[in-house]
Amino acid sequence: MSIKTLVFGGGGIHDWKGIQPHLVAALEADGGFEIETAQEDLSVFEGDNLKPYDALVFHYTVGDISPAQREGLSNWLASGKGYVGIHSAADSFRGDPDYRNIVGGYFVTHPRYRQYQVSLTNVEHPVTNGVDAEFFVTDEQYILNYDSRVQVLASALHKGEAHPVVWTKPHGDGRVCYIALGHDPSACEHPMFAKLVVNGTRWASGG
Repeated sequence: MSIKTLVFGGGGIHDWKGIQPHLVAALEADGGFEIETAQEDLSVFEGDNLKPYDALVFHYTVGDISPAQREGLSNWLASGKGYVGIHSAADSFRGDPDYRNIVGGYFVTHPRYRQYQVSLTNVEHPVTNGVDAEFFVTDEQYILNYDSRVQVLASALHKGEAHPVVWTKPHGDGRVCYIALGHDPSACEHPMFAKLVVNGTRWASGG
């Protein structure tokens, strides 16, 4: 049975128009997802609008979310659905601490766009299944303030300190997977990124 998935992009700063096709292509190549896309209009989160979907893949930057929109997202997720935040999802809706709590953390800063190594910290989790234990990316590394209760699945070093790259957490009966990779279309072409998106969406949906 296909996992009904909404891929939602928008906001400023990041090239969501260039990123979204890569997210869709990764899910389509797997064959296990029924995909719809939406852009910019956050009213999709209001009321029961998300009810048809098993999972939300979210790549959005800054902006403002209304209480009704955030409540709709939170209630849908808590009912047993899945949220997959890509990169700038940790830098969305900076003025809303309740949204930050859903994600499990938020963007603080980043070093220059460069090559760096990602290392799995949990190779047994379904999200990291088939992902190389260590791999190099050319991407924008996010330094994040995060809830110590999240389960970190992958990390990368910055100035000698490990910072999370992938984590999971619960939200009510729902599941959250955050992937800090995917700054631009080029970064989204990495096969390990695609694998994480597919695994993360399947896991978050409960599939």
